[in-house]
Amino acid sequence: MIRGFLTNKKALAGLVVVCAIALTALIGPFLVQDPTAFLARPLLPPNWDHWLGTTGQGQDVLAQTVVGARLTLTVAVATGIAVVGLGALAGGAAGYLGGRWDDGLSLLINVFLVLPGLPLMVVIAAWLPPGPLTMFAVLSLTGWAWQARVIRAQVLSIAKRDFVAAARVTGESSLRIVAVEILPNLASLLVSSFIGATVYAIGAQVGLEFLGLGDVSAVTWGTNLYWASNDAALLTGSWWTFAPTGLGVALVGFGLTLVNFGIDEVTNPRLTAQRAVGKPGQPPGPTPVLRSSNG
Repeated sequence: MIRGFLTNKKALAGLVVVCAIALTALIGPFLVQDPTAFLARPLLPPNWDHWLGTTGQGQDVLAQTVVGARLTLTVAVATGIAVVGLGALAGGAAGYLGGRWDDGLSLLINVFLVLPGLPLMVVIAAWLPPGPLTMFAVLSLTGWAWQARVIRAQVLSIAKRDFVAAARVTGESSLRIVAVEILPNLASLLVSSFIGATVYAIGAQVGLEFLGLGDVSAVTWGTNLYWASNDAALLTGSWWTFAPTGLGVALVGFGLTLVNFGIDEVTNPRLTAQRAVGKPGQPPGPTPVLRSSNG
C-alpha cells in the first residue's frame, strides 16, 4: 500500500505540498522577524526589506504568515485526530454493540447532525474564553458526528462478516474484536476521515477567527485576516496583507485533498480499473477483500 501510495501522482504531489508547508511552519518561525514588532511604515507594498509588505500596524506580513501557520496547523491536526477518535468511538460502539447502544448513540449522532454547524460554532466560541484550546474544543465538538455516522455504517457491514463471527465464537473480547478484526479493515477510511476533518478544521478555524471569535492577540492565519479586514485592506487595495494567508489556506486544502484522492485510488483499485476500461493490454485491478487478523 505504501509503495502504491508513493507511486500515485496525485498523492505524491499532495504530499510534497503538505510537507513543504509543514516544514515551513516548523522551521520558518526561527528564520523570520518578530511578527508582533512594529518594523516599518504601515501598509508598505512588497519590497526588498519586507518581501510581502507590512500590515496596517507596520508588522512584517511574511513573518505573520509563517508564524501563523504553526498554531493554525497545530489546532487543525489536533482537531482532526479528536474528530476521528470521537467518531470512531461513538460510531464503532453503535455499529458493533447494536441494540440500545446503537439506538442511543445514533440518536446523539443525529442530534448533532441536525444542529446548524456554523451558528453552533459561533455561539460556543463566543461563550468560551478565546484561545487555541477553545478553538480546538469548538471544532471537535461540532465536527465528530458526521465521521461517527460513516464509521457506524462501515462497522455494521464488517460486523456481519464470517471472520468476526468466528472471533466471537472463540471467546475473544469485544475490545479485541474491534481493535484487531474490525479497525484494520477501516484503516483507509480513518485516514481519509482524518484528512477531511483537518481540512474542515482549517477552514472553520480561520473563519471563526476572521469573525473575531479567536484570540486576536495571537498570530494565526485567521487573526491575520481579521486584522487585514480591520485595516480595510480591500478598500485600500492592500492585497498583500491577506493574499499570502489565503494562499496558504488554499495550498493546505489542495495538498490534503490530493493526498485523499491518492489514498482512495490506492485502497480501491476499482477506481483505477474504471479509468482503464477501453485501454488494450491493461487488465482491471483486483477487487479489494476484507481480511481477518488470521489472514
